[in-house]
Amino acid sequence: MAWYREYGGFPPSQAREVKGGIKSQSRRGGFGQNWWAKRWVELIESFGLGARLTRGRAYARKGQVVSIQMEKGCISAKVQGSRAKPYTVTMRVKPLEADAWATIGHALRKEALFSAALLSGQMPQQIEEIFKKAKLSLFPAKKDDFTTDCSCPDGSNPCKHIAAVYYLVAEEFDRDPFLLFKLRGIEREALLELLGTGANDAEADPDDRQEEAEPLPCDPVQFWGHCATPIELGAVMLPAVAAALPRRLGGIPFWRGNEEFMGTMVDVYGAASDVGLNCTIGCNIVGKTTTQAE
Repeated sequence: MAWYREYGGFPPSQAREVKGGIKSQSRRGGFGQNWWAKRWVELIESFGLGARLTRGRAYARKGQVVSIQMEKGCISAKVQGSRAKPYTVTMRVKPLEADAWATIGHALRKEALFSAALLSGQMPQQIEEIFKKAKLSLFPAKKDDFTTDCSCPDGSNPCKHIAAVYYLVAEEFDRDPFLLFKLRGIEREALLELLGTGANDAEADPDDRQEEAEPLPCDPVQFWGHCATPIELGAVMLPAVAAALPRRLGGIPFWRGNEEFMGTMVDVYGAASDVGLNCTIGCNIVGKTTTQAE
């Protein structure tokens, strides 16, 4: 069989089971939903790893990756293989210099679309043209831009452990595109400052303060006093979009649950909405009945 030849005539070893490992959101098919995550996946899949890629996907989906840390220019991870001690995986991406980011920031400021899209968790594909015109690349483009290492005995580099981490990082880029910029050497806040959308563009006037709101009463009767008379709730209906707030906030970084996070949240919010609607309808009926009796 093919995997016998790839592993020197011996069947591949079986990885030890991990409890609470990081599991990919993808259960089948490809990894990455947005173009920038898919572009990241294209890089490792261009290495021609064969069966190691397949096993890397399996590791990512089974939760064999114990931990992942992302810093400027570096990704470090622990991946559980067949041995008792997890293997150490290191990926290094060459960060862009400060003057390069200044050039990119100047070009991006000319297009309000980029700032608005990034703040909403999206990355316009035209951003690659901005980098190209500056003779730079958002993604690692040369061999020297990207290096990987794993403490496992596999002589192939990248190995299946590196591939597993790579796929999980692609999903993190889906969740937060600013992580890709961080890997290339610039934090979210610094990038937003370059775009002219920083949160601290101007210091607030200390004399310009809003009047403090009156504290809520501690006495339950006073607190709920506004409910002493019937309240007209108006039309009550199910929300147009289930789990709107979790969708806006995005997934949890490096999710470790057995179920897909966002799909589960949609189901939970949908069930809660049904219960809430029934309670509201019941309250309206009671309120109207009470009013009519009076």
